[in-house]
Order: sequence, then C-alpha cells, then structure tokens
Amino acid sequence: MRCASPRPQRGGGLPVLPPEVLEHGERVLAHLRSRIEAAGGPLDFADFMREALYAPGLGYYTAGLAKFGAAGDFVTAPEVSPLFGRALARQVAEVLEQIEGGEVLEFGAGSGKLAVEMLLELERLGHLPARYLILDVSASLRAAQRERIEVRAPHLLARVAWIDAWPEGFAGVIVGNEVLDALPVRLLEIGADGPQRLGVMLGEEGLDWTRLPATAEDGVVLAEIEEARGESFPPGYRVEFHPELPGWLAGLAHALRQGVAFLFDYGGNSRELYAPERWMGTLRCHLRHHAHDNPLLHPGLQDITAWVDFSRVASGAAQAGLDVLGYTMQAHFLLGCGLAQVYDAAFAEVEGETDQLRLAQGFKTLMMPGEMGERFKVIALGRGVDGPLSGFALRDFRDRL
Repeated sequence: MRCASPRPQRGGGLPVLPPEVLEHGERVLAHLRSRIEAAGGPLDFADFMREALYAPGLGYYTAGLAKFGAAGDFVTAPEVSPLFGRALARQVAEVLEQIEGGEVLEFGAGSGKLAVEMLLELERLGHLPARYLILDVSASLRAAQRERIEVRAPHLLARVAWIDAWPEGFAGVIVGNEVLDALPVRLLEIGADGPQRLGVMLGEEGLDWTRLPATAEDGVVLAEIEEARGESFPPGYRVEFHPELPGWLAGLAHALRQGVAFLFDYGGNSRELYAPERWMGTLRCHLRHHAHDNPLLHPGLQDITAWVDFSRVASGAAQAGLDVLGYTMQAHFLLGCGLAQVYDAAFAEVEGETDQLRLAQGFKTLMMPGEMGERFKVIALGRGVDGPLSGFALRDFRDRL
C-alpha cells in the first residue's frame, strides 16, 4: 500500500528535498525534455509515466533513491508486517504441494522483505522451492534484496536467483505485490465532442499538460469499460486505464506452464473503479510519505500509481489463456491463509510490550477496512492446478468481475 498522508494535495505542503536529490531530478527533467523534443511534440501521459518511472538509470524505479519504509516515499504490506509474507507462504506451500519441482517467482520484490519472510516460512513448513526467482528492473533494489537475504537468511541465498525477463516453461507460484498499479496509465478526458488523451508538453515554466486526439484503440477500450460499468461516461470524467496490461498478462501466460499467480493491489471491479464520485480518477503520487495528484512535479523523484481495474485483469487473463481461480479482499485472503494462527505464533515469540504492540498494529493495518483490508484485492490466475485455494475459502468475489 502506498501509505502516505490521508489528504492528497496538488503540490503544496510537500517536503523539501535535499540538493543531491534535486540534482537527480534535473537530470530526469533534461531527459524528458529531450524525449519531447525528439518526438516533435507532446508525449502521451502513458509514455511520460513510463520514462519518469523506468528510464534506465534515471527513472524512479531504476535509480538508487530510497523508496520503501520510513526513509522512502511509502510502505507496502510486507513493510507493514512480517505477518503478510508468512501467511502468504502458507498459500504458496499449498500450491507447491501439487507441482513437482515447483518454484517461486516474485515480480518486483521491492526491499526484499517479502522474499525473506516467504523463504523462512516455507522452510518452517517444509516446502522450500528449489529456486526463488526475483524479476526486478532496478539494480539498486536487487542489491538491497540480496543484502537483506544475506543478513536474515544467509543459508537460503543459494536458492535465490535474479532474472531479467519472464522465464520459459515456469511451474510453481508467481507473486506480484503492487506491481500492476505502477504500469503506465493512459488518461482520457471526456469532452462534449468525445474523449481526448492527456499529454505532457514543454511549457514556459517547465512541464505542462496538453490534450491530444484519442485513437481508435482508445475508443475500443473506452467502449469496453463503459459496457462493464453499465453506462456511458459523462463530459468532464477522467478515465484511466493501463495500456500495457494486456501485454503484461500475455507475458505471464506465456511464462506459466503450470501453477498460480497471486496479484495484490488496490483497486476494484469496473463498476467500483469508475464510479460517479471518481470522476477525477485515482492517479496519485507519493513523495516522502505525502500523497498528492500532480505527476508533473518532481518526475523521477516520486512514485506515480493508479488503481487497478480487476475486471480488465480477469478478462485480459482469460484472453491470454489463463484461468481466474479466485478474487477477494486482502483481509479475507489472509484469514483464509491462516493469518490468525500466524499472528498467535508470532505474538508468542516476541518479547517486550513494544514489539507486541508493533505486531498488533501491523495485523490491524493489514486487516482493517479503512486500511489495507478492503482497499486491497488479490486475484489468482493460473493453469493446470485443480485443488482449491485456501485464500479464497472465506469469500470469493469472482462473480463481481
């Protein structure tokens, strides 16, 4: 979860950044200016977001700036509590029991905390995979992941391997925690004469917004969303979608010979995501634990995300040849995986009131509706796995997709 201040701001009240960080920001701006000039005009916002987040050596996820925890910009579920990884490991072990020689692949492993907790819990459960693969684009994050594993689980480091692309013929479990929300987003604004794309241009004082013609492809996606939503969008509504999602799902389907992928993110189905009250969209930026809605401010220095349309995830997965095996809220999933038992065991092991309070607070954050419990969803996609999945035993909302 991108946990930050509760009221998103348009740029006011944001923290002052140190000079070395601002210097990196100037390099990112120079790169974006060159991209706009090379294009001979404005960039579609999805292209801008891709450069701001993933430009080699410059983007938010590829440069070496701190991202997670108190020193970074936000926290995720593995950062909040070790309980998340330990409960998830129980579900992973359940799937690995059905797949001989099954492996684990974590897509975008962040700080490495989830990998450590999963590995140690799988060891306790007697279901260590032969390999724990990590697919991450950031060299700095890879180094941090390796260091964390060396400190917390040095005897398991030999099982971990870092890869640069989807593997071939993978069998086992794939985990993606807050991956889809960081895919580039296309922004369409509905006008009286139809939709227009939002783009980014060079203005007198830096980057600025502009409007671009929508394409026929945009019209197809918009019609699909309106059909799922149950009504047309009114003028003034801002529609967001992830244009790279179908390709990402196709890559997942091509890689997965047998097994299950568990994808966690904040979002909902199409009706929930495109509700009337969300007419300004869900795009948010996170900078030093402050949330705001101006992605043109400090590009490359802040995270940019948007909620995930799980209806489109499900339909895209089906088109790619995957089965939708479950869909539910994070709270229901973790309880189905035995989170209560994991919490009791962990509570009995910690010593001192401070550690007990920290563990209890982490449990609350993972589970409460106003925290991660309801806003976060998990969807399971797979093939060649017949057994039930415990994470969806309490509630399964596939009928809502």
